[in-house]
Amino acid sequence: MKIATWNVNSIRTRLERVIPWLEQHAPDVLLMQETKVEDEKFPVADLEAAGYRVAFHGQKTYNGVAICAREPIADVRLGFGDGGDDSQARFIAGTVRGVRVMSAYVPNGKAVGHDDYQFKLAWLGRLRRYLDANAASTDELVLAGDFNVARDDRDVHDPAAWEGENLASEPERRAVDNVLAWGLCDAFRELQPEPGFYSWWDYRMLGFAKNRGLRIDYAFITPPVRERLVHASIDRNARKGNKPSDHAPVIIELV
Repeated sequence: MKIATWNVNSIRTRLERVIPWLEQHAPDVLLMQETKVEDEKFPVADLEAAGYRVAFHGQKTYNGVAICAREPIADVRLGFGDGGDDSQARFIAGTVRGVRVMSAYVPNGKAVGHDDYQFKLAWLGRLRRYLDANAASTDELVLAGDFNVARDDRDVHDPAAWEGENLASEPERRAVDNVLAWGLCDAFRELQPEPGFYSWWDYRMLGFAKNRGLRIDYAFITPPVRERLVHASIDRNARKGNKPSDHAPVIIELV
């Protein structure tokens, strides 16, 4: 079973990239973030024509998450449903072939100390409580998406320059560690412990050509999924070419 996660940075803008990518890689599940489209304008027909069923949670201009799968998507849930602020479309969950898959788009935070930064930390706390209330680490579960946090210095092209900054600050890292402490591991790091692998490169800094990136997109998995894990990679080629997203897909494969 092949599961991928990709911040597409507007599904309608990137559709001409996403469809060929699906045809080439044929994932069983693609979890998308930052789709940037309200539900009634989501390109359902195009994805169905490519062989995928879709579940989505959209919002005009901002945010948006989706699940694409070759097989039925059961028990779809949108948002945390915890009584908190779910006005931003940042979380969707569903079950495909017995695996609970969750697509998460964590708030960026803007800057350390900003109100959005506090919202980001609170959102990650809500994510942990959602897992506490709605799942068990003994389940086959994949929580994947754009977390907007580089987990440690291996995930940053220049740790000294990013020290204490938004996307790499210690409070953010601790908040993600708290999510993992529920019973998850980082699939990519399970198989690739070395530094220098990134999933996001800023458009404005010509960072891609010089590999000045951050690894902020993850597939977090429970122990039963870890037992099935045989491959994890970042498809850097998807960041090349015409009109790419600023993120590359992360792919895991399970036996």
